[in-house]
Amino acid sequence: MKIDRRNFLRAAGISLGLPTLESFGASSEQPSPRRMIAINQDLGFIPKLFFPKGKGREYELSSYLERIACHRDQFTVFSGLSHPGVDGGHRADKSFLTAAPHPGRASFRNTISLDQLMANEVGHETRFRSFSLSINDSRSLSYTQAGVEIPTIKSASELYKKMFLQGDQKAIEAQVERLKRRGSILDVVMGQSKALNKRVTTADRERIDQFETAVRSLELRLTEAQAWEMRPKPKVDAQMPDYPSDKKQFFEMIRMMNDMSRLALQTDSTRVITLFLGSVRTPGVDFGNGRTIGGYHNISHHGKDEAKLKQLAEIEIGQMELLNELLQNLKDVEEADGTLLDHTMVLYGCHMGDANIHNNKNLPVILAGGGFKHGQYLAFNGENNTPLANLYVSMLENMGLEKSQFASSTGTLTGLS
Repeated sequence: MKIDRRNFLRAAGISLGLPTLESFGASSEQPSPRRMIAINQDLGFIPKLFFPKGKGREYELSSYLERIACHRDQFTVFSGLSHPGVDGGHRADKSFLTAAPHPGRASFRNTISLDQLMANEVGHETRFRSFSLSINDSRSLSYTQAGVEIPTIKSASELYKKMFLQGDQKAIEAQVERLKRRGSILDVVMGQSKALNKRVTTADRERIDQFETAVRSLELRLTEAQAWEMRPKPKVDAQMPDYPSDKKQFFEMIRMMNDMSRLALQTDSTRVITLFLGSVRTPGVDFGNGRTIGGYHNISHHGKDEAKLKQLAEIEIGQMELLNELLQNLKDVEEADGTLLDHTMVLYGCHMGDANIHNNKNLPVILAGGGFKHGQYLAFNGENNTPLANLYVSMLENMGLEKSQFASSTGTLTGLS
């Protein structure tokens, strides 16, 4: 019987992947891993400045897309995408990566997010299954299989420490011992579950089976965590960022988080990252030249006031320029079989098509990198939107997951393969 090496090591709790080394050349058996960064810009964009004219490969860049024009062959812009049944204005951020309907209702229960579905598949191969990051807000884009929100890392300094600062031997041994104790507790819980399984109904037995599956998954993660604790963390030349405490330093915060995200992927610390840009909680934006625009959220409800639209455009252009920096930084990292951008999907968008009226249709979405057939504008029906989850199915396939359906999807997204 043939045993798959990756699955064998995973079952044994030995998931100590090494980075791709140029010295050994590219291997047909071990190409560079696939990664993903998903970024949600909380207040979206002015539609007429974001969406281009025309369609296909001959489209005309909008004023916002001009900011990433040098990467035209490496990104696709979409219109006519949304999540069916997802409404609630700002509250729809909960469903950006899950597509779970009606997030504004009191009875709402979320479902697993795109990133966590990916992390469940590839997370065992890296020290950290995934990173959920946020700026100026504690809200997260990431949700577990049970729909539980995953807490975020809120500063680039905190992320740097997590990835690169190594504790002394005593601290490492103490952490391993804590992990072992948790494993012992799970052994007791599993024993109690098996005893209970003998005297319950068939329906209850199915629930217990689901519970035991979750416990076994947690046991595996604890075993993996123990193994990673004994491995040294990566050494990098980058210094720990001096993360601002002033929320108005919004652009600098984004730049630092983007830099740390690139390092996380480059060192193979993780392969799955989400970043929530908390624009609503950003009181104003410091442009770094002695000029500040205040009241970001208030400006987004511009009511077509020309002065507010001009200020809002400045803020949104600044964020597009930061996206350009991120794409360039990923492109500058060479791997044995391409660049880091070639192997990283960068999803950039928002859960609102127009923040001015809290509209959750026709969402602004860009997908860059990852080896897709880019350089085009895919314009779907602006009234009868195509499910955004169709794009997510295409991304899951790109990540190596054999998924024909995710949430509200009706298939893969046409024109992207």
